[in-house]
Amino acid sequence: MADKQKFFEVLKPGINIDFIGKQKLWIGVSLFLVLLSVAMLPINAYVIKSRGQMLNWGVDFKGGTELVVHFSRPVEAGAIRSAMESAGMENADVVRYGSVSDGEGKSYMIRLGSVSILSASQTKKLESSLAKVGDASLRKLETSEGGDKIYVRFDKSLDPEILRKAMLAAGTETTQAQSFGPPGDYTYEVTLIGLESEIRKVLDSKLGAGAVTEIPQVSSVGAKAGKQLQVDGLRALFGSILLIVIYVAFRFDFRYGPGTIVALLHDAFLTVGAFALTYKEFSLTTLAAILTIIGLSMNDTIVVFDRIRENAAKYRDRKFDKVVNLAINETLSRTVLTSATVFFVTLAMNVFGTGVIQDFAFAMNVGVIVGTYSSIFIASPILIWLNDKFLAAQKRHSSRPERAVRKPVRRDDEEAAET
Repeated sequence: MADKQKFFEVLKPGINIDFIGKQKLWIGVSLFLVLLSVAMLPINAYVIKSRGQMLNWGVDFKGGTELVVHFSRPVEAGAIRSAMESAGMENADVVRYGSVSDGEGKSYMIRLGSVSILSASQTKKLESSLAKVGDASLRKLETSEGGDKIYVRFDKSLDPEILRKAMLAAGTETTQAQSFGPPGDYTYEVTLIGLESEIRKVLDSKLGAGAVTEIPQVSSVGAKAGKQLQVDGLRALFGSILLIVIYVAFRFDFRYGPGTIVALLHDAFLTVGAFALTYKEFSLTTLAAILTIIGLSMNDTIVVFDRIRENAAKYRDRKFDKVVNLAINETLSRTVLTSATVFFVTLAMNVFGTGVIQDFAFAMNVGVIVGTYSSIFIASPILIWLNDKFLAAQKRHSSRPERAVRKPVRRDDEEAAET
């Protein structure tokens, strides 16, 4: 008879760890970490001056432009910042990009808070320069949301070519100027040269001709669009949690829902807290990682809850907390294997990846840990507490004395009683 095939097991069957016995300790640890995560947001914004924001918002959320620039030789980040500032592009964030094999100091990611070649100071300078062009006086100047165009309105008609020359004299290069709007409006649409071209020109002039070899990646988001993405991101987060709660309500009963909500919020708060503490960039990719974490945590919680429900029907003579602890131990091997698989894959991405891939992997590393933790130490204790409250309410209801119901007496019975 052939030997039975043996499978690899991280944890041997029959393991019995008392998870529920120390639930107060684990819940206390979670409360401390959640409070720390929440506290880090105002600390970043108002206490740590070098940060100045609750989170290190990426271009997706705060608006601006992000470029990856490859140089022909190693360049210092400080030299790039100085070159940008000399051209009026203040507060540029310059960080090294790429792996060691790409060449140390030869690739950088540059982030700017604007999407246009015109900074706030340059826009004011341009307004004063265009205050009077020939016989026409400037009435209004505004920049498009994309930052690649400006709209200028005068009180009189103006030759578009004369307008272009006036802007060039003020230090602003354009590619096209044309009338815009109905006749008699005297509004002109002026297309600016791209921010990518302007940055290449600035860096080549300050760091030497041919210093920039390539700008392979450029992404821009307007300030209004960034704010809208923040709102949409929060809607997506809470919307996903709401749909999960509805699913749990149909799959189980009301006792299982609150623990799921608290566990998922716990996971989201701690992941955001990790980004607040480390001040790593928080972008749409990070938000996608948080939504993925919620899904993974939910899956793990459902597996534990399903085993609890099976064991509750099987072991009716046992206390509910013992049934829950047994279910956690029975699913522990599966939980460890699933979480470890995701963790080590994303850990490799975190160590060897760069840019948004590394930020996504960092969020997943944190999320896998807190998601596994919350399924055992957050969702399950809340389920036990609600179950105890539910049973206590049932006992109180069943122990209420019923009022004696007086049986109606028939007329002939009364007459018989008198005789």
